[in-house]
Amino acid sequence: MNISGLKPRQGKIDIELTIVSVDPPKEFNKFGNIGKVANAIVKDDSGEIKLTLWNDDIEKVKAGDKIKITNGYVSEFQGEKQLTAGRFGKLEVL
Repeated sequence: MNISGLKPRQGKIDIELTIVSVDPPKEFNKFGNIGKVANAIVKDDSGEIKLTLWNDDIEKVKAGDKIKITNGYVSEFQGEKQLTAGRFGKLEVL
């Protein structure tokens, strides 16, 4: 699977990517729970996409890392596709 083939609301995505950049994390409070979210830009041979990183996944990655996302999900925010490992997926650094 590659970035150019991803569609909004698509799930069960297994893909290997390279981290281009990671934004500083932002903290949020939802239902009394503190969490962190950060956006990263990832690429493969077919293009780039924004990757949303949550909590512990933020600390795992840095620019230049090769990662694998298993059971990922594509959402759409303000017309832009975004990839995330989400609640049921897994992000690992290769």
